[in-house]
Amino acid sequence: MSGSSRRSAPWIVVAALVAAAVLVGAAPAALGAGRTADGSAPGGGAPDAAQSVALAYEFLDARVDEFCDGAGHCLPRSYQGGFFTTPTWDFTPSFVYDDALVVIAYTARGLPDDLRRARAIGDTLLFVQENDPIGDGRTRASYEPHGIRQGRVEITGPGSFTGNQAWVGLALARLAHATGDPKYLDGALRVGQWIQDNTADMVRAPYGYTGGQLEDGTSLTWKSTEHNSDIAGFFTQLAQLTGDAVWAERAAVAADFVAAMQSADGHVNTGTGLDGSTINTRPIPLDGQTWSALATGDPRYGAALDWTLANLMATDGPYTGPSISEVDVSKAWFEGSGHLALALRLRDGAGDADRAEALLSSIRLAQRDAPNGDGKGIVATSNDGLDSGFGDLYYASLHTGATAWYLLAAAGSNPFTLPGD
Repeated sequence: MSGSSRRSAPWIVVAALVAAAVLVGAAPAALGAGRTADGSAPGGGAPDAAQSVALAYEFLDARVDEFCDGAGHCLPRSYQGGFFTTPTWDFTPSFVYDDALVVIAYTARGLPDDLRRARAIGDTLLFVQENDPIGDGRTRASYEPHGIRQGRVEITGPGSFTGNQAWVGLALARLAHATGDPKYLDGALRVGQWIQDNTADMVRAPYGYTGGQLEDGTSLTWKSTEHNSDIAGFFTQLAQLTGDAVWAERAAVAADFVAAMQSADGHVNTGTGLDGSTINTRPIPLDGQTWSALATGDPRYGAALDWTLANLMATDGPYTGPSISEVDVSKAWFEGSGHLALALRLRDGAGDADRAEALLSSIRLAQRDAPNGDGKGIVATSNDGLDSGFGDLYYASLHTGATAWYLLAAAGSNPFTLPGD
């Protein structure tokens, strides 16, 4: 069965550590009300958009600065608070997908300190790539930032999943574009070549890219729409940065796979089964809809956005936003609110600006008032226990990835394209 290893594989790490914590008597912290930035009680009028963005960047700044070594390598923890932070257990791993989003969000604003922090994370991604035990250009799903602070690589999520590889590549490509430093392009090209050498499938139609590899080297034979969207955007950027048309040809293969996954009613299916050909029709993930539109720029995926608005929207108390999939629409997934808002802003059809602003307004409300919030960062979900449909649950804990997606949506910055293109 195909699925998003960005969604599910990292949570294998979480499940193992949760199990260990339960054995020693740890229990998730009770949900508590969020706070405003100055510690006052929730309530009042709608949060100011500009102040909200500034506070969200302050949240990322603190996360990046928390775990740095003497060489300037920094890696922010992905989640904090609520389920992930108890009196006896603190989950600190940093997922490279989240790290990539933070890098791209910093380049979107582009202040000197933003670029300094973006480079610190980018240099860390190059560091873990260079010091990988296999050393063939891959990175892994997640790392322990405590290890980075001590100048060493500690892998917490050992899988080499295609989507994660592509996101690392997108971050390095964005840094190469923003700074002109060739080391970032060199690192991105190593990632791209790993994807091509290890996941390209030109035998089983629809052609595209498979899911990557497990820790033991086992290849994942299914193909994911999400992964191929990632690759379409990443390889297009490599073509632009290098002038090498082969990357554009490879991007087209990935984009064609995504197109083959679109159903008659407009929604985009999750990918294929283990045979690499049979379409897997359930669950139907949000990012299959939004990322297809963002990564390819193809207007055909406007129908997928419309399907999303009709089928994936959730209302949970004062919060409204999309869910992760159609399996559970009881809670808002604020990471998804960010990329849906961005996709609607960039489509710019009738009513899209208002829809996008409504999503952003709900995120700002959650920033101020949501359970386990700090008045600056964005929690992953409106409440604990959102079922993704892929075998895992999501929680109302502060999340660097959700915060970065909010900032990208607020800026109208598409992570799948280079600025100015």
